[in-house]
Amino acid sequence: MSSFSSLQPTTTPPPPAATRTSLLPYHCAHQLSFSSFPAQRLHSGRRHRFRVRAIDAAQPYDYEAHLVNRFTQSTKLKIAIVGFGNFGQFLAKAFVRQGHTVYAHSRSNYQSIAQSLGAAFFSDLHDLCEQHPDVILICTSIISTESVLRAMPLQRLRRNTLFVDVLSVKEFPKNIFIQHLPNHFDILCTHPMFGPESGKHSWQNLPFVFDKVRIGDEESRVARVEAFLDIFKKEGCTMVEMTCAEHDKYAAGSQFITHTMGRILEKLELESTPINTKGYETLLNLVENTASDSFDLYYGLFMYNKNAMEQLERLDLAFEALKKELFGHLHEVLRKQLFGKAEEGGFRRPMLAKLPKNGTPLLPPQSETLSNKSN
Repeated sequence: MSSFSSLQPTTTPPPPAATRTSLLPYHCAHQLSFSSFPAQRLHSGRRHRFRVRAIDAAQPYDYEAHLVNRFTQSTKLKIAIVGFGNFGQFLAKAFVRQGHTVYAHSRSNYQSIAQSLGAAFFSDLHDLCEQHPDVILICTSIISTESVLRAMPLQRLRRNTLFVDVLSVKEFPKNIFIQHLPNHFDILCTHPMFGPESGKHSWQNLPFVFDKVRIGDEESRVARVEAFLDIFKKEGCTMVEMTCAEHDKYAAGSQFITHTMGRILEKLELESTPINTKGYETLLNLVENTASDSFDLYYGLFMYNKNAMEQLERLDLAFEALKKELFGHLHEVLRKQLFGKAEEGGFRRPMLAKLPKNGTPLLPPQSETLSNKSN
């Protein structure tokens, strides 16, 4: 028996559990060990049953890729766009392109458009809120913002949901949010200073204004805001952080005046000519970029920005001053034709008056007016 047993192939017993190769922490599993299989037996020609003592070297790479994928997914947001009109669809394209999940809701049925963009459309706000989006993006008209917010079933949302608006005025939605949203909801007021026409080719270097009105202290809530703002950073926008009050002051002197001039030029029915100058092309582009927006937008810029009336009055004063200068020059020419050089030097045409700076009263104080009358 002893001689027979000596002729049997000897097998190396498995190493103790403590010496077995396993997936090591800190990505060291690629250091594989085959010490349990002597080299001479691997080439002996006999078939032996191999036992897997370690995972292969590709696994650490896959594990790292899995971690990267999990991190990437953690930065992706579920964004619900309430108001899926022209501008909402415009923003949704960028959101989907960057890998975010987009839900859409609107009074009109945009089911087919949403599907073509890679978004899910919900005709009922309750169904939308039950998806528990990370962000509720209010993309309605200015004048309908309050009614839409009142109709929102807030009880179906997570208590820390982030509310964002993209309206062209800022103090109005800020006040509406604070008034109607409980304190446990976050508020971010934003304004992309571009639209489907001006941003149709690229958002590179276009201003994006934002104000972190009310954001919770939790790390996840801070990170969520940054993830949303990062969407516009990745598109190349110039990020401008300022208060809602500052925005409205600047916007009244830029956006409202721009839309007003575009509306005026639209009523002139300007047409392209065979001899267009660069300046005239600029005017035609201005009409295209402003007149394509709804009148509700223009009305909202006027109605819900307290600085707009002042700019309208300044515009009216500037036009009247320009007409006086123009007619004064014409009057001077006519007088010279009638009276020759007899009055040369005795009459000077009025110059264009300088308007007061923004924020200064356009009319003198009442006390000053009364004192001038008494004199």
